[in-house]
Amino acid sequence: MAVSSPSAKTGSIANNGNTNYTPALIVLTSLFFMWGFITCLNDILIPHLKAIFDLNYTQVMLVQFTFFTAYAIVSLPSGMLVEKIGYKTGIIIGLLTAAVGTALFYPAAGYRSYELFLFAFFILASGITLLQVAANPYVAILGKPETASSRLNLSQAFNSLGTTIAPIFGSILILSVAVKGADELAKLKMTDQEAYKLIEASSVQTPYLILTGMLVAIAIIIALFKLPKIEASSQSSSSGDGASHDHHHKSAWGYKHLVLGAVAIFVYVGGEVSIGSFLVNYFKELLNMKEADAGTYVALYWGGAMIGRFFGSITLSGMTNTKKKNIYAALVFVLALVLALYVTKEYQNISSFSLSSFGKTLTFLVLVGINFIAFNIGKPKPGRTLAILAIIAALLVITSMLTFGQFAMWSILAVGLFNSIMFPTIFTLAIDGLGKHTGQGSGILCTAIVGGALIPLAQGFLADNIGIHHAFILPVLCYAYIAYYGVKGHIPTFKTAEV
Repeated sequence: MAVSSPSAKTGSIANNGNTNYTPALIVLTSLFFMWGFITCLNDILIPHLKAIFDLNYTQVMLVQFTFFTAYAIVSLPSGMLVEKIGYKTGIIIGLLTAAVGTALFYPAAGYRSYELFLFAFFILASGITLLQVAANPYVAILGKPETASSRLNLSQAFNSLGTTIAPIFGSILILSVAVKGADELAKLKMTDQEAYKLIEASSVQTPYLILTGMLVAIAIIIALFKLPKIEASSQSSSSGDGASHDHHHKSAWGYKHLVLGAVAIFVYVGGEVSIGSFLVNYFKELLNMKEADAGTYVALYWGGAMIGRFFGSITLSGMTNTKKKNIYAALVFVLALVLALYVTKEYQNISSFSLSSFGKTLTFLVLVGINFIAFNIGKPKPGRTLAILAIIAALLVITSMLTFGQFAMWSILAVGLFNSIMFPTIFTLAIDGLGKHTGQGSGILCTAIVGGALIPLAQGFLADNIGIHHAFILPVLCYAYIAYYGVKGHIPTFKTAEV
């Protein structure tokens, strides 16, 4: 793989494995955290905006529809833009575009305009889309081809860290600010209801101004940081054979494994978002659980994705130091333990320790252990690992559909662990061997994220007609296709089977 030297005006240097890309990867990983954090704040804003504007569920879901539709509209142009201007410039423009979107939340809240909020969401999502189109392949390319999946999994793990932390900060910075005392309401010359809605709207302004400042600051840092210059037009195959295959096709659409990969991204994002969107109602029906408690348990679904991505990064890295791998794996188990204790609130039972008082935490840790075993069976081949995890995810959803109570709840929550590496692994497999068409291929894959807007709607239709319990058959079909992609669909025509 050819890499342009940052200091040279012309020519390139080969990636012989001696180049230290760690500083660049650390900077780029901050991007993954940021867009995960910002995207997950939508979950806080949806009920928030519903209350402010007296919206029904269909109207307020325009937030997600607008957000995910941006991927469909902006991804392909972003791919072409990245091919012309390069990855680093694309990342900077993406950050600044996202900053414009977050800044627009200030006037939207000030004027209490839902339409302006939706416009802000679209601009914000457009910036994040450009970031994803540029950053995902950049991380995949930035190092040895055989460890591309490992690098992207690690970066995506920090994306999941952002999605785990964001709801906590959103609740503190947005929802808590909306609760004002009677004295403050009395100062406003309007009805209590009007005053409450004004305060609710204004509570969005400060957090999103802070996000605007952070996005601009990161853009400046990246602009000043000497990232390795890898132009989209000059990269070769990530297949590791040293030969570019881009001469086979005039555009990325000519690569069958890319097109099948786009379908895999579509069904993956759709399946993951569908499950996450229905969990609160699902637990309420299964266990008669309060919505607030059910919402807390959903953190195990998204937090499980973070844990699985750390495991994926370890097992797919090709690391030969067994001791180091075991230490990293042990740290991930500790992270899982802390997350489970926090969500289940079983940390309160530490003073009167007994196994029965930590049953829920132990259940989650057993599921984490199964996840770790699955990764080790699949190592070090990304396609095989993807297929194994997709099959297990499908079986878990089926198990949840056929059972009730706690068993059904833990079965569906465990799916998050196995979702973990699907997006980055599908992504790296799909862009393998695209050469100069990698930017366009990345745009096609990011366009497929629109599955997150369409498949949940389809599952909602099923839930209305056959019940929420059996509507999960749709994600089962999604995982079945992903398993096929891991076994066969990801193999380029110029390569032999690796699974």
